[in-house]
Amino acid sequence: MSNILWKSLVVSPAVLGATLLVSTTAIAAPASTASEAIKADLSAAEQQGTSAQTAFTASGIEVPQQPEIVAQAQPQTEVNVLEQVNRYSSEGKTANNTQSQVTSVSQFSDVQPTDWAFQALQSLVERYGCIAGYPNGTYRGNRPMTRYEFAAGLNACLDRVNELIATATAELVTKEDLATLQRLQEEFSAELATLRGRVDALEARTAELEANQFSTTTKLVGEAIFALTDSFGSDDDNNTVFQNRVRLDLQTSFTGKDVLHTRLATGNAQRLDLGVPGSAEGFQTFNITGDPDNENNVFLDWLAYYFPLGDNARVYVSATGGIWSDIASTVNPYFEDFDGGNGALSTFASENPIFRIGGGAGAAVNFGFGSGGSILKPSSITVGYLGSEASNPGGGSGIFDGNYAALGQLNFNLGDRLALAATYVHGYHGSGSALFDAGGIQGANVPVVGTAQANGLSATNASSSNSYGLSAAFRPTDRLSVSGFVSYHDVSGFGSDDDFEAWSYGLGVALPDFGKKGNVLGIFGGAQPYSLNRVAGVRDSDVPYHIEGFYKYQVSDNISITPGVIWLTAPGQSSDNDDAIIGTVRTTFTF
Repeated sequence: MSNILWKSLVVSPAVLGATLLVSTTAIAAPASTASEAIKADLSAAEQQGTSAQTAFTASGIEVPQQPEIVAQAQPQTEVNVLEQVNRYSSEGKTANNTQSQVTSVSQFSDVQPTDWAFQALQSLVERYGCIAGYPNGTYRGNRPMTRYEFAAGLNACLDRVNELIATATAELVTKEDLATLQRLQEEFSAELATLRGRVDALEARTAELEANQFSTTTKLVGEAIFALTDSFGSDDDNNTVFQNRVRLDLQTSFTGKDVLHTRLATGNAQRLDLGVPGSAEGFQTFNITGDPDNENNVFLDWLAYYFPLGDNARVYVSATGGIWSDIASTVNPYFEDFDGGNGALSTFASENPIFRIGGGAGAAVNFGFGSGGSILKPSSITVGYLGSEASNPGGGSGIFDGNYAALGQLNFNLGDRLALAATYVHGYHGSGSALFDAGGIQGANVPVVGTAQANGLSATNASSSNSYGLSAAFRPTDRLSVSGFVSYHDVSGFGSDDDFEAWSYGLGVALPDFGKKGNVLGIFGGAQPYSLNRVAGVRDSDVPYHIEGFYKYQVSDNISITPGVIWLTAPGQSSDNDDAIIGTVRTTFTF
C-alpha cells in the first residue's frame, strides 16, 4: 500500500499542476459577450421560436430583432444565468472544441516564452505529456474553459499517471518537485476557493430557476400594442381613437428543434371608415386582433407546429390561424416584422399582398438548398396548402371543398446583400368571399388589403384565382435597405361577367439604426391592390396610391414607439373621392 501511495505522490505534481493551471485559466479569462448574429433562414415566422440570443429572417437580410425574454429570467442588469448554463453545458460538445494531445509546448501557436505560465505549461507538456490542445494548434489559455474541456485534460493526465505508476522509479521525484507542489498549493489556494464558491453559487441559482420555472418545455412570449390613431380629410367622419391589441404566445419545444405555437389574442382596434364600403386601403397591422367583434374577447388565433424533416427541410402544420408569412419568405426586411407591432403600420407596406390570399389550417414544407461558401447563400423552396374552412364539415366547406389556397415559392439569397423571391398562389373562393382576406380572420370574410374592386368576388358564384408575385430586397450598406414587390392576379369567376384582373406594386427604403441602435426610419410607396377589366358599372379607372412614412424609436429592449403617417390617393379607385391621411402613434411592449 505504501509503495502505491508513494508512486501516486511521485506523479502528483502533474495532476495537481494541470488542475491548478486550467482552473486559474478559467478564473483569469474575462467573460466574453456573444454578439447577436442574424442570418438567413428557411422560415420567416419561425424566428418567433428561436432563442433569445438569435433571431432569423427569411429574406436573408440582416435585421436587428427584439430579444425574447423568458418569463422567469433574471433582470437584464444581472448575469443571464440560463444563457450561462446553456453555454457552460453545451460548448464542449462542438467539433471545434475537440482537444488533441501535444508533445511539445512549441506546438501551441498562441503560447509565447514571455507568458507568465510558460514554464509550468512546458513542464506539464514535455515532462509529463498530459496537456491537450486544439486541432488548429492553439492552447487558448486566456479564455474560460468548460467542464468538458477540464474533464478531457484531467483524463489525459490520469492516463499518464497510470503509465508512470506502472513504470515509476524513485528517481522520478525530486525535492524541486515537492517544493513546486507546495508553492502551487499556497499560491492558488485563494483562486481555488473563489472558483469553488462561484460554481456552488451557479449550481444553487440554476437549481432555484429549475424549481420555479414556468415549464421545462414552454416559454411565454407576449406583445401588447397601444395605438392612438385618426384620419384627416374633408369627408372624414372618424374620431380620434385609442386602441389596443394583445398577443400571448406559448412556445413549446419537445426536442429542441421543433416548436409548437399556441397563441391567444384579443383587441379592440377597429379599422377607420374612409367612406369607401368594402375597402381595406387604410387597414393597419394591429387591426388584425383575433377578435372579429373587436371587443377584447380572447381567442385562440394561431395554433401551429414546426418540426424538421431531415437536415434541410422544415414542416409547418397549422390547426388554425395559419398565414403564408408563417412559412414563406416575404423578402421585405424592416417593413415586415412578423408580429405587426414593430414594422410598417399598414398591411400593404408590410408584405406583398399575394401572401394575404388564403390562410387557416393546413400544412407547408420548406426545403433549403445552397451553401454558404458560394454566391448562392442558403435559399429555399416552399410549397403549402391552407384551407379557410377546414373545421366546418358542412357542404361546400372542409379542407378540400371550402375556400383554400396553394402556394409555391422559390427564394434565393445571392451573396449577403441581395434576396429574391418568386411566388405563385392558386386559390378557390366561395361566393361572397374576398380575394385578400388572409383566410378569413376568425371566420370573417373581410379584406385586409386592397380596394373593394380588387377584393370584390362574385356574391352568387364561386371563383378561382391564379396569382404571381416577385419580391426583392437589396442592402447596399448596413444602414440602408431597399425592398419592393409586384403582384398580378387573374380571377376567373364561375358565372358570367365575374372575371377580372388585379395588380399591386410597392417600393420601400429603410434606414436601420437611424439616430440610435434599434431605431428604423421607413418610407414606402406603391399601389394598393386594384382591379382592371371589370364589367360596366364598376368604377376602376384610377390607381389608388399609398405613401407611408414611419419612425420606430426603440425606447428600451422591450418598448418601442412608432409615429407614422399614411397618405392614400384616389380611395376606392376613384379620383372623385378625397385623399385620406391617417396619423398613428403606436407603442409596442414585448415581453
